[in-house]
Formats: sequence, C-alpha cells, structure tokens
Amino acid sequence: MKVLVAYASRHGATAGIAKRIAERMKASGVDAVAEEVTGLRDVSAYDAYVVGSAAYMFRWLKEATRFVKRNARTLEERPLWLFSSGPTGTDLVDEKGRDIFEAMRPKEFETFRNLAPIDTKVFFGAWKGNEEPKGAAERFLNLMPESWKEDIPVGDFRDWDAIDAWADEIAAYLTGPTA
Repeated sequence: MKVLVAYASRHGATAGIAKRIAERMKASGVDAVAEEVTGLRDVSAYDAYVVGSAAYMFRWLKEATRFVKRNARTLEERPLWLFSSGPTGTDLVDEKGRDIFEAMRPKEFETFRNLAPIDTKVFFGAWKGNEEPKGAAERFLNLMPESWKEDIPVGDFRDWDAIDAWADEIAAYLTGPTA
C-alpha cells in the first residue's frame, strides 16, 4: 500500500502536518510519502491519498484546489482523505457558539464531496504574525487596524495528538482486515 500525502502550505505549518501524517503512517507499516502539490504531476502510482491545504477565509490555497481538480478521476477511484489547517488559538467554539472545526471547514470539503473522501478534518494551524504577507488574505490582514490584529492568536497551535490519532485511523483503515 503506497500512500501520497499531498499538501499546499504557505508558511510551513500545513507542510509540517502533512509530514507528520506520513511519518506516523510509516511507523504503522504504511508506505507513505509527503509531497508538495506543486511538484506533482502523475499520481496514479499511489494506492491512496491524503490531501491537505492551509485555509484562508474558508478557502484552500489555489494550488491544492488545482491539484485535486487535475487528479479528480484518479482520486475518486481510490481511498481519499482531506484535511485543512488554519484556525489559530485554543478556543473550541467560535463567538457564535459553534464548534470551531465545523465553522472553519473550507468550502473545498463540500466542493470535493463527489470524490467521496473517507474523512475530512480541520486542524489548528500556526501563525507567527511577523512574516512577510503571502497572498491576498494576508495582505488584507496587514491593512487592518492594529487593534483588530491583536485579536488574532499568534503561535503554533497544531495539536500533534489529534494529528497522530487521525494518521493512526487512516493507517488502520488501510492495513485493517477489510484492506
């Protein structure tokens, strides 16, 4: 069983999650590799896929969306999982009382529903706050008044236990009695 963990990352946090998922799956006996989506062309040599992207303003990065669309036929024929990273902080509910992971689901989870992913997951991300802005969302953020920016949690909020548990679930699915 050969698994591709494909990712799009802007500042490295999502890349770290993808690499951790691949490492954890390897530790469970699954041949997994993490690769950035921009360098991938023919992905037909893999038996299963985990695809993830950083999300900004409820959207995946364009290169992740393009990757899935370009490879949709292959992805829909084999086991597929989708993940996103983005929310920062430790609050599990938003200001409206909604589960933060449900509220922060990127639109692509719905867009790619036809590919029948086995599971979709949103993970906390990381934000250093002092990096050069990349992309429209970050440039917009820089235009905001400083008082608004203070409300955006700065730090690394990735929940490695949750990421490991999800990777273990995927590995168990792929190596279990029904595999």
